[in-house]
Amino acid sequence: MPYILGVAQISGLSSIWDGWDFSYLLSILLGVIPSLLCITIHELSHGYIAFRLGDDTAKRAGRLTLNPLKHLDPIGLLMMLVFRVGWAKPVPVNMYRFKNPKRGMAVTALAGPVSNVLISLVFLLLYGLLYIPLLRSPAGGYMLKMLALTAEMSLGLAVFNLIPLPPLDGSKVLFSVISDKAYYQLMRYERYGSAVLFILVATGVFGKPLSAVINFLYIHMLPIAQFGCDVVYKLFYK
Repeated sequence: MPYILGVAQISGLSSIWDGWDFSYLLSILLGVIPSLLCITIHELSHGYIAFRLGDDTAKRAGRLTLNPLKHLDPIGLLMMLVFRVGWAKPVPVNMYRFKNPKRGMAVTALAGPVSNVLISLVFLLLYGLLYIPLLRSPAGGYMLKMLALTAEMSLGLAVFNLIPLPPLDGSKVLFSVISDKAYYQLMRYERYGSAVLFILVATGVFGKPLSAVINFLYIHMLPIAQFGCDVVYKLFYK
């Protein structure tokens, strides 16, 4: 026999529903969705460029995908949500499949941060284009916040990953300018990299320098948003 809710039970559920803090849920979504987008495109870019350069390791591992679960690193995602900088699960790359291993590794590593800068530019442009149409509605306001947050977090991910510490992309770029011996000594400590990065970020060691660089770049990218806003204003509201 199916279970049928009584009037009192429905009333109780209604009270719980009415008391739910949707602003808190929205704030979580505002952070999670941009984070997943940024890290997914970041890692997909690594794998795609490596594939184009002759290494199909990422493809065979199923990492040439837009499925964020394939790229997710729980600690890195937590860092993104709390500190606006973080990392994803590294895409596997076999540098010896490249015609020029050092150059190929550097280009593959740079692909992630470059993709994040492009995401920032695109989302700032979208912010400007949609600013006037969305500004006056509550739902539109949340959409604008998400667009701006995505641009900011993506830029933060790019800057953070260029730090030359393993397992971040900057350490792979560093490989192209130092000796093989020095690089392999550096890579010996890669397994401890995530824990070290977590401590450095959580204790605020990177806080001020990173924030200064990210804010400087973000401010100088804002004219992209203003350009989009001006275009919409001149076409539809002037």
